[in-house]
Amino acid sequence: MNNILGNMPPVVKNLLLLNVVMFIIKFLGEAQGFPITYLLGGYVFNSPYFEPYQIVTHFFMHGDFFHILFNMFALVIFGSALEQVWGPKRFFIFYMTTAFGAFFLHQIVGYIEVKHIEDQLVSAGYDLFILQEKIASLRSGSIDTFNIIANTNGLVQDYMVGISTPVVGASGAVYGVLVGFGYLFPNTRLMLLFPPIPIKAKYLVTIMVGIAVYNSFLSNPGDNIAHLAHLGGAIVGFILVWIWQKDKKRFY
Repeated sequence: MNNILGNMPPVVKNLLLLNVVMFIIKFLGEAQGFPITYLLGGYVFNSPYFEPYQIVTHFFMHGDFFHILFNMFALVIFGSALEQVWGPKRFFIFYMTTAFGAFFLHQIVGYIEVKHIEDQLVSAGYDLFILQEKIASLRSGSIDTFNIIANTNGLVQDYMVGISTPVVGASGAVYGVLVGFGYLFPNTRLMLLFPPIPIKAKYLVTIMVGIAVYNSFLSNPGDNIAHLAHLGGAIVGFILVWIWQKDKKRFY
């Protein structure tokens, strides 16, 4: 373990440790009844549960073991390569900028959607303040949002989900890292696990971003993955690496 951590560049190593520590705190805290995900996850800006600190805390939170496993695996594998090329300072700027960019794209779109629902509810005669109080009474402390959500009408259900479902995870920043790696190392061959075939980085990144774009335009109530955050991180990551590399011709 010491050798593995010792061989990691410093920013990747500290990000990995911080994410793991926060995941352990979340796991232990929620086992004792503390709604850590609800406190530190990021809500849309017009949610009564939004707090400014969530802009940072949300990307150190993860939903489950496989969520953090994928993100940290990608961070270590692809982020280490970028940090070795750019150095710690530039990589840290890149990581944080893509994380913020992912959050803002996801939340701005969420804000617009929630505002549209609010207008419809007001037109239908609902008092938003009373409705928010009722929604608050249904919060169960689980990331699955509500325990009786199926018993409400569609518009109220959409509003409940919109204001009370926090976005968590480093996936937006990780997609930025993937795009950065694909841009700098386009011809590097990677071995997939499922199926176990080699693929060049530029094709893998194109496929993953394409999936994020496709899913961003779907409306699937059962899908709690923040595809817009993935897309936002990818877009910001591409812009940054393009600006930094536009006068250079060195690719790998």
